[in-house]
Amino acid sequence: MSSAKKIIKCHIAGIPFGRDKVRGKLEGLSTWSSLIVEKTQNLGKIYGRCKLCVTFMLPPSKLPKDHPFGNDLDNLLKRFCDALGITVLSEAPGKDGAIINIEAKKIFVSSDKESGASFEITELK
Repeated sequence: MSSAKKIIKCHIAGIPFGRDKVRGKLEGLSTWSSLIVEKTQNLGKIYGRCKLCVTFMLPPSKLPKDHPFGNDLDNLLKRFCDALGITVLSEAPGKDGAIINIEAKKIFVSSDKESGASFEITELK
Protein backbone atom coordinates (compact mmCIF):
# COMPACT_ATOMS: atom_id res chain seq x y z
CA MET A 1 0.00 0.00 0.00
CA SER A 2 1.32 3.44 -0.90
CA SER A 3 2.27 5.82 1.89
CA ALA A 4 1.34 8.85 -0.24
CA LYS A 5 -1.55 10.92 0.98
CA LYS A 6 -4.57 10.99 -1.28
CA ILE A 7 -5.53 14.53 -2.28
CA ILE A 8 -8.65 15.52 -4.18
CA LYS A 9 -8.96 19.06 -5.60
CA CYS A 10 -11.85 20.64 -7.45
CA HIS A 11 -13.46 23.94 -8.39
CA ILE A 12 -17.25 24.14 -8.56
CA ALA A 13 -18.67 27.07 -10.49
CA GLY A 14 -22.03 28.32 -9.24
CA ILE A 15 -23.59 30.44 -6.53
CA PRO A 16 -22.92 28.98 -3.06
CA PHE A 17 -25.86 28.55 -0.72
CA GLY A 18 -25.88 27.79 2.98
CA ARG A 19 -27.82 25.27 5.00
CA ASP A 20 -31.19 27.03 5.07
CA LYS A 21 -32.83 29.89 3.23
CA VAL A 22 -36.03 31.70 4.08
CA ARG A 23 -36.08 34.45 1.47
CA GLY A 24 -34.99 35.10 -2.09
CA LYS A 25 -34.08 32.35 -4.57
CA LEU A 26 -35.13 29.26 -2.59
CA GLU A 27 -34.47 26.88 -5.50
CA GLY A 28 -30.81 27.85 -5.23
CA LEU A 29 -30.42 25.46 -2.29
CA SER A 30 -31.05 22.32 -4.31
CA THR A 31 -29.27 23.73 -7.38
CA TRP A 32 -26.06 24.29 -5.39
CA SER A 33 -26.23 20.87 -3.71
CA SER A 34 -26.78 19.23 -7.11
CA LEU A 35 -23.80 21.08 -8.59
CA ILE A 36 -21.53 19.88 -5.80
CA VAL A 37 -22.66 16.27 -6.27
CA GLU A 38 -22.37 16.48 -10.07
CA LYS A 39 -18.85 17.93 -10.00
CA THR A 40 -17.51 15.56 -7.32
CA GLN A 41 -19.15 12.23 -8.14
CA ASN A 42 -16.24 10.99 -10.27
CA LEU A 43 -13.30 12.41 -8.34
CA GLY A 44 -12.53 9.27 -6.38
CA LYS A 45 -13.09 8.43 -2.74
CA ILE A 46 -11.59 9.29 0.59
CA TYR A 47 -11.84 6.31 2.95
CA GLY A 48 -10.74 7.69 6.30
CA ARG A 49 -9.90 10.76 8.35
CA CYS A 50 -9.31 13.84 6.26
CA LYS A 51 -8.73 17.56 6.16
CA LEU A 52 -10.90 19.91 4.08
CA CYS A 53 -9.69 23.27 2.80
CA VAL A 54 -12.40 25.27 1.02
CA THR A 55 -12.85 28.78 -0.30
CA PHE A 56 -16.35 30.01 -1.09
CA MET A 57 -16.53 32.80 -3.67
CA LEU A 58 -19.64 34.89 -3.06
CA PRO A 59 -21.06 37.26 -5.70
CA PRO A 60 -22.75 40.60 -4.95
CA SER A 61 -26.17 38.90 -5.04
CA LYS A 62 -25.19 37.04 -1.84
CA LEU A 63 -24.37 40.28 0.02
CA PRO A 64 -27.63 42.08 0.82
CA LYS A 65 -27.46 45.41 2.64
CA ASP A 66 -28.70 43.85 5.89
CA HIS A 67 -26.17 40.99 5.66
CA PRO A 68 -23.06 42.62 4.09
CA PHE A 69 -20.68 39.75 4.91
CA GLY A 70 -22.76 37.09 3.14
CA ASN A 71 -23.84 33.67 4.29
CA ASP A 72 -22.66 32.34 7.63
CA LEU A 73 -19.57 30.27 6.98
CA ASP A 74 -20.85 27.40 9.14
CA ASN A 75 -24.04 27.21 7.05
CA LEU A 76 -22.07 27.20 3.79
CA LEU A 77 -19.96 24.37 5.19
CA LYS A 78 -22.98 22.32 6.29
CA ARG A 79 -24.53 22.13 2.81
CA PHE A 80 -21.12 21.63 1.17
CA CYS A 81 -19.98 18.83 3.49
CA ASP A 82 -23.34 17.05 3.31
CA ALA A 83 -23.03 16.96 -0.49
CA LEU A 84 -19.47 15.61 -0.26
CA GLY A 85 -20.86 12.89 2.01
CA ILE A 86 -22.86 11.64 -0.97
CA THR A 87 -19.82 11.48 -3.27
CA VAL A 88 -16.17 11.79 -2.26
CA LEU A 89 -16.79 10.83 1.37
CA SER A 90 -19.51 8.23 0.78
CA GLU A 91 -17.19 5.31 1.69
CA ALA A 92 -15.66 6.93 4.79
CA PRO A 93 -17.05 5.83 8.15
CA GLY A 94 -19.47 8.57 9.17
CA LYS A 95 -19.27 10.14 5.69
CA ASP A 96 -18.53 13.86 6.23
CA GLY A 97 -17.89 13.04 9.89
CA ALA A 98 -14.49 11.81 8.64
CA ILE A 99 -13.45 15.46 8.25
CA ILE A 100 -11.40 16.15 11.37
CA ASN A 101 -9.85 19.44 10.29
CA ILE A 102 -11.37 22.28 8.28
CA GLU A 103 -9.87 25.45 6.88
CA ALA A 104 -12.62 27.57 5.36
CA LYS A 105 -12.99 31.10 4.11
CA LYS A 106 -15.27 33.18 1.97
CA ILE A 107 -14.17 35.82 -0.46
CA PHE A 108 -16.21 38.29 -2.44
CA VAL A 109 -16.16 38.31 -6.23
CA SER A 110 -17.59 40.85 -8.64
CA SER A 111 -20.03 38.65 -10.58
CA ASP A 112 -22.08 35.44 -10.55
CA LYS A 113 -19.72 34.08 -13.25
CA GLU A 114 -16.81 34.19 -10.79
CA SER A 115 -18.73 32.58 -7.91
CA GLY A 116 -18.36 29.05 -6.64
CA ALA A 117 -16.15 27.05 -4.34
CA SER A 118 -12.66 25.62 -4.63
CA PHE A 119 -11.61 22.86 -2.30
CA GLU A 120 -8.97 20.33 -1.46
CA ILE A 121 -9.50 17.21 0.64
CA THR A 122 -6.43 15.44 2.00
CA GLU A 123 -6.77 11.95 3.41
CA LEU A 124 -4.79 11.68 6.64
CA LYS A 125 -2.88 8.54 7.57
